[in-house]
Amino acid sequence: MESYQIATLADIETIEQVPAHERVTAQSTFQLLENGARQNPDAPAISFLTDGDTFHRPRLISHNELIGKIRQTANMFHDLGIGPQDVITYVLPNLPETHFVLWGAEAAGIANPVNPLLEADTLRDICIAAQTRILVTLGPELGCELWQKVDTVRRQIPGLKWVIRVGGESDPDEGVLGYEAQLAQYPADRLTFDRTIAKTDIASLYHTGGTTGRPKLARRTHENEVVMAWDLQVASGLHAGETVMVGLPLFHCNGTIVTGLMPFAAGGHVVMLTAAGYRNPSLIGNFFKIVEHYRPVFFSAVPTVLSMLLEAPLDGADISSLRYLICGAAPLSVELFNRFETKTGMKILEGYGLTETAVASAINPKDGQRKIGSVGLRLPYHWVKTVLLDEQGAYIRDAAVNEIGVVAIKGPCVFKGYVEEIHNQGIWIDGDWFNTGDLGRIDADGFLWLTGRRKELIIRGGHNIDPAVIEEALYQLSDVKVAAAVGRPDPHAGEVPVAYVELKDGSGISLDQIAAHAREHIGERAAIPKAVEVIDQMPVTAVGKIFKPALRWASIRSVFETELTALDDLAEGIAVEVGEDKVHGTRVNIQIKPAAGIDRQILSDRVAEILSPYTLHYELTVTG
Repeated sequence: MESYQIATLADIETIEQVPAHERVTAQSTFQLLENGARQNPDAPAISFLTDGDTFHRPRLISHNELIGKIRQTANMFHDLGIGPQDVITYVLPNLPETHFVLWGAEAAGIANPVNPLLEADTLRDICIAAQTRILVTLGPELGCELWQKVDTVRRQIPGLKWVIRVGGESDPDEGVLGYEAQLAQYPADRLTFDRTIAKTDIASLYHTGGTTGRPKLARRTHENEVVMAWDLQVASGLHAGETVMVGLPLFHCNGTIVTGLMPFAAGGHVVMLTAAGYRNPSLIGNFFKIVEHYRPVFFSAVPTVLSMLLEAPLDGADISSLRYLICGAAPLSVELFNRFETKTGMKILEGYGLTETAVASAINPKDGQRKIGSVGLRLPYHWVKTVLLDEQGAYIRDAAVNEIGVVAIKGPCVFKGYVEEIHNQGIWIDGDWFNTGDLGRIDADGFLWLTGRRKELIIRGGHNIDPAVIEEALYQLSDVKVAAAVGRPDPHAGEVPVAYVELKDGSGISLDQIAAHAREHIGERAAIPKAVEVIDQMPVTAVGKIFKPALRWASIRSVFETELTALDDLAEGIAVEVGEDKVHGTRVNIQIKPAAGIDRQILSDRVAEILSPYTLHYELTVTG
């Protein structure tokens, strides 16, 4: 593949003078993987590390073995009754077998990656929504908890034909097959079935919704993923034989596409950083030694990972092979950006994308000026604009240069909607532009600047506050490891900003010092947090993004608990729980034990009076 210089928007527009279908000729991910394997079949495709301490003794898999295992897996799925419209769900950690299953599933049918950390009921609901025919997970010897989770719900999934266990034995009478024994029955040098995959065929269903309510599954085509892989190779400049590292999970499209399909298709080498990825403590402690040993040219991360790596020892390791690292999935603090580059000398390319756009739609250019704080220029064949919408979400007009609007994207990498039609309402703007729900502006040079997500904005008395304004100020404190700001319910302003911080080990900074710093360094008075709380560990998603709903729920619980102290002698015990609700968005459950002799109705009326200034939905249970 030829190399492209991308420094400005004009470079991207020059590439686009040739239509995408002429540049990207592969019709499917399977064809793309076969093309990659042909470049140097004996070269390493995967080095899998079992832990961070034994990084120099990896499990090695060549490109020839990789494509062979993918073919065998596809043959097995087809022989078990899988056709182009059938779904294979996998619930697996980061293993080489996860790649075999993913790409084998896309060759035979449709892949559905699922987060192994989800609860059993959520896993069941995703499988039902996807109409899963085969479910792949670990056997009890390798992943006891995973197997127990799957075993608990598998009989509740209509249409499920087989459960396949990686590292487990077969029990056909129970509908269970051992992956390794089953795979050995099929040839590795060819597919045993004829399938002409059209680029419009659905390749994968990625879960992109919350963990309650109706699962939100994004329908992605082979064209979406193939063009995305090409785009990423152009943007990264990766060449055959070069190495990348993956620590992000393989149920998320960053791990599967950016550090999976793309380097495999390019004939590259992927170092898999243990089954747990960045969650493995021994990995973080040895990270820079691993870089020195394997000489990768880039890796992908999210801001919370960079915070962890700031604490990891460099110990003189030679990390000069890294041309850059790619950071996305959540906004990166400018302070954290600068602190990390100063310590490591690495070059950070911040980007932006969504599961619905195959993974990435914009990135700061590797060959030109980076604008720190922006998410860069759009990728080729990703047309990005910001638009103004009315209160009903209808298109009014395109935003002007530097005018904030809703970010909208169209192009060959944009998905084909969600599986359930209920999720497709309002997702398209002015025809075929996808409504990302993110707010941003595009400057005169074409750089995209995210200004928040509508649901993350703190609205104080009608005044919109971007949490990043608060977080940036807190990250200026060297004691602060991770910071996040959310809105706390307020009876007068609707919401007020509050901040949560995780401090570095051994920090002696006080809450008063943090609050004073915030007052001094946040220029927007309304954005000064009403409270700052230090927590032991910031809640994060499985991908490593800060899970702000948990912080909002904590702030709501605190407010309600404080307000309900006004019950005084009416109550003997009060418990408040807050979580997600599929109808109201947020659910507050209140349990109160009345004091002796107190009438239940009197207690309920008093609770209603106390909580009347708040718009949050709550349910009251009077016990005892």
